[in-house]
Amino acid sequence: MEVDSVSGTISGEEGSGLGPTFNGNGCAQCHAFPAVGGSSPITNPQVGLAVLDGAKNTVPSFITTDGPVREARFIRNPDGSLDGGVHGLYTITGRTDAEGCTLAQPNFAQQLANRNVIFRIPTPTFGLGLVEATPDSTLQANVAANRKIKSQLGIGGILNTSGNDGTVTRFGWKAQNKSLMIFAGEAYNVEQGVSNEAFGNERAAVAGCVYNGSPEDATKMDDNGSPMGTAAALSSDLVNFAGFMRLSAPPTPAAMSSSAKNGANLFSSVGCALCHTTTLTTGMSKFAGMSNITYHPLSDFALHHMGSRLSDGINQGAAGPDQFRTAPLWGIGQRVFFLHDGRTSDLLQAIQAHSSNGSEANNVVRRFNSLSRSQMQDVLNFLRSL
Repeated sequence: MEVDSVSGTISGEEGSGLGPTFNGNGCAQCHAFPAVGGSSPITNPQVGLAVLDGAKNTVPSFITTDGPVREARFIRNPDGSLDGGVHGLYTITGRTDAEGCTLAQPNFAQQLANRNVIFRIPTPTFGLGLVEATPDSTLQANVAANRKIKSQLGIGGILNTSGNDGTVTRFGWKAQNKSLMIFAGEAYNVEQGVSNEAFGNERAAVAGCVYNGSPEDATKMDDNGSPMGTAAALSSDLVNFAGFMRLSAPPTPAAMSSSAKNGANLFSSVGCALCHTTTLTTGMSKFAGMSNITYHPLSDFALHHMGSRLSDGINQGAAGPDQFRTAPLWGIGQRVFFLHDGRTSDLLQAIQAHSSNGSEANNVVRRFNSLSRSQMQDVLNFLRSL
């Protein structure tokens, strides 16, 4: 598991390209629980990063030891125009491998006071190769299925698409990324500050804070342009990251108790499964073992209006301020923090947060709330078995 420093010169941090701004210094730091590739760990490693290797950062108030790993996005720019981009928690200023850099952190306290900051937590990466291998037509047909029932409950749903070729995008909280290569490249650049073959420019490339040529991560070639070493060794980190996600197995659910089995039936009958689609099937894939595979993500990968309570004010592609991709629920029983910003560790609270003004889930949540306490517990037990 690679840990990055600015130029790869610090023992134990042999990766290079960190900064000038960053949220973490390794993929496995954020995607950590219950195993590498997962989501936020129980103890937040971002706290210790603030002063690692001599850095002079202040830990923002929304980063706590027992809270989720978070990235921060600003809703608007100082001139009032839409921002929506990630603003790195920390800078490399003061680090022993960043002599001369004086880049300051964003003023998060002021932005919080201005109600201009929203948060996102890491999404688990298990099973994403199956999601990538699912044809657009399958996702489109699934969204169109049961349209009459969905309409009666106030459920719509659209798929986010690429502005370049119109194909379906499906990764990220707002389904903003088309492929695992783009997903990996963006995260490497945005979260760690490493320029790469997909995102070739340095972020926050201010004078005195750039120490490497770009891209900092690239395919390994010798002086004559020939590949060096094994396939994994010559491949860029970006390619290897995408390969790891593509080949990671989906979460394995626990054996269901009778309560969980009843909860699964109730999950469908109240309408949760209309968006949290239980079963999808991949198409033909060049990767071994991925063609025509039936899998169970519990997501339609479509965008839905989630109402004022969950709205984050951010637009990404076709996704408006209160629209989010249906979160895949496979593996949710092994997660610590829920919802896009990690605001709760309580599954019941997460369900209730789906209901607010303008949410497509309002009628389904009302149906859930009409269940007996015992039945509600059955649904929770089902979710915890996933």
